[in-house]
Amino acid sequence: QVQLVESGGGLVQAGGSLRLACQASKGTFSLYWVSWYRQAPGKAREFVCRITTNDGTTSYAAAVKDRFIISRDNAKNTVYLEMSSLKPEDTAVYYCQAWRVGEGISWGQGTQVTVSS
Repeated sequence: QVQLVESGGGLVQAGGSLRLACQASKGTFSLYWVSWYRQAPGKAREFVCRITTNDGTTSYAAAVKDRFIISRDNAKNTVYLEMSSLKPEDTAVYYCQAWRVGEGISWGQGTQVTVSS
């Protein structure tokens, strides 16, 4: 399975922006569907957004649509999550997930995002 490493988390004020990165260990990251999930304290992990292979179709949870943008740079084996207009309720550990046929699901270790009011 592919190894994933997230980075870019931190503390930001409400209304601010952050960019998260998910870098893969393998050179075939372009073949994976990649998703971001998040888990706030005391809550279940929830889907944030996803980008597919091929045409790079994206999908977003309603809570982040029009504020977050997922993109990929296959040459760098990296998927990005641009987060803007951040709200305190966006505070969570953000996880990268990768999937491809025949290989199952891989998760990163997570990166903390804290939005202060």
